[in-house]
Amino acid sequence: MAANSRLTIATHVLAWLALAQRRGQEVLTSDQVAASVNTNPVIVRRSLGDLRRAGLVTVRHGAGAGWSLARAPEEITLRQVYEAVGAQPPFGLHHTEPNLECPVGRGIRPALSAAYGRVEQAMRRELAATSIADVLRQTLRS
Repeated sequence: MAANSRLTIATHVLAWLALAQRRGQEVLTSDQVAASVNTNPVIVRRSLGDLRRAGLVTVRHGAGAGWSLARAPEEITLRQVYEAVGAQPPFGLHHTEPNLECPVGRGIRPALSAAYGRVEQAMRRELAATSIADVLRQTLRS
């Protein structure tokens, strides 16, 4: 199973917009952003749409069209980005009901749901503690 990269792509997009802003370029086109991510502009536009609906980026139409951050990079947390791109729990349960006649089948969902819930809460706390400015700073050090 492939890992979901929506959070990574959205974070990359925001960090690139933050760097462009720092360099005096207020807007970037989705093609310019897609070149940095090295993916199809359609994927970037979908991500930008999610980020716009969450109030993290704005779009300008017409002359000088493009995308920009809606707030300072220090004010955008990875948790906000995670929630903007359709947060999915890190782990999933069975797709079908396990055998409820089996003692493990009967209790596995409640046991794992509790553990997975704690993992997700810890993950959300960590994501809330990291901003796009933090990511950009660490990225530029690499």
